[in-house]
Amino acid sequence: MDTTWTPSLANDAGPKYLALSRALREAIRAGELPEGSRLPTVRDLAWRLDVTPGTVSRAYQIVTQEGLLEATVGRGTYVAARAPRLGPTQPLFLERDPGVAQGRVDLRSPQLPDVGQSVAFSQALHRIADQIGPDWLDYPSQRDGKPLREAVCRWLEARIIGPASAEDVTLTHGGQNAINLVLAICLRGDRPVVLTEDLSYPGFRYAARLARAEVVGVEMDEEGMRPDALEAACRRHGPQVLFLTPDTQNPTTARMGLERRMQIIAIARNFDLQVIEDECYAPFINDQPALRALAPERVWYVGSFSKSVSAALRFGFVVCPTGMGEAGRLTAQHGFFALSKAVCSLCQDLLLSGQADEIRQGVQREMGDRLTMMVNRLGAFDLSWQSGMPFAWLRLPMGWRASTFTRMAEDEGVLVRSADQYALIHGRAPNAVRLAVAGNIPRQQYEAGLASLAHMLPRPPMDMAV
Repeated sequence: MDTTWTPSLANDAGPKYLALSRALREAIRAGELPEGSRLPTVRDLAWRLDVTPGTVSRAYQIVTQEGLLEATVGRGTYVAARAPRLGPTQPLFLERDPGVAQGRVDLRSPQLPDVGQSVAFSQALHRIADQIGPDWLDYPSQRDGKPLREAVCRWLEARIIGPASAEDVTLTHGGQNAINLVLAICLRGDRPVVLTEDLSYPGFRYAARLARAEVVGVEMDEEGMRPDALEAACRRHGPQVLFLTPDTQNPTTARMGLERRMQIIAIARNFDLQVIEDECYAPFINDQPALRALAPERVWYVGSFSKSVSAALRFGFVVCPTGMGEAGRLTAQHGFFALSKAVCSLCQDLLLSGQADEIRQGVQREMGDRLTMMVNRLGAFDLSWQSGMPFAWLRLPMGWRASTFTRMAEDEGVLVRSADQYALIHGRAPNAVRLAVAGNIPRQQYEAGLASLAHMLPRPPMDMAV
């Protein structure tokens, strides 16, 4: 049911957004706002309370993160529960149910082809089996990982990331773990603010929630985050961390030029922001300098094997700002000691033997061919893509809504991601879907899925036409 709930904040000292969040909690626990109640829109409640929409949005976001409210793009904000839920309230969207995808063309998340990984892993495991000794019985240590950190630096030589050595590298359990680690190092206070693009990788939002941080979206254009919008957000919110994907903006495929990168870094320096540069999807050979090359004193460069070798290994790393490598490794030690001996040895063997590089090149070739297939089939529509990226961004023709298109595509046996998945709470959700390259199914099946989408796009449902 809808509600015209209007609290009184007159006698509540302190910031209005905290007063409103307290009023929301009290009304929900008292039953004044029962489960299922639809709250007023941000603008409507802001007008009634004579506060800014940002105040209401911030309060809604806080209580949503506590599990008391649930926000759905296009439907509004509802009361979800009378008491805060413990722990995360939803899984990472990357988790797949094999039963759901069985027999379908799954374009929700990039999936790597097998270009010899299975054989390479088996060979590497046989080689490291001869190295197993008494040291495999004790806890792993950060010191043990130095040869692997040196191998990671060699692995990154084709990228322009600025001065970096093994002392600057921290090893992690994949890119998501790397983001969690950086937030643990950088965030201070009870409710820190982090900034990201207003359409952004959902995993970052989940990581920020675990760190008790508030996520604020910053407007983008065709090059990614807008400098003027970033500066305005810094003045308004006092953020501590900025999260960016400058080479492969996920999901829009935007790429920052050098001038834009320098503008972003200048603002980060002016407001003393720590910057997380997520480059897990970045093209391996890249002529653009990474943000870390422009500001090695404040940029945390995150990478992993998940998009180039294997997601199952859960191997990632952070190239820390200059002088912060020890802080990164100590934080990792406090969280999980170090990578397991088995994962560390396997990944080190793959890098030193050259097999990791051979796999990466094979994956790039196959994923590149399949991206070309996607562009050839869907390029007549409003499709954004970049060579070397494993996904594309499709703005839907007039007459379609992303939710309807996603549902009807599923009926045709094709699974795609709606823009809603990438929008922040109360953020904008354009009429678009992200299409990931599926490298794990036969080409003929993949081509048939793309053909189904091409057949659907010019034929919106009649009741949606305008």
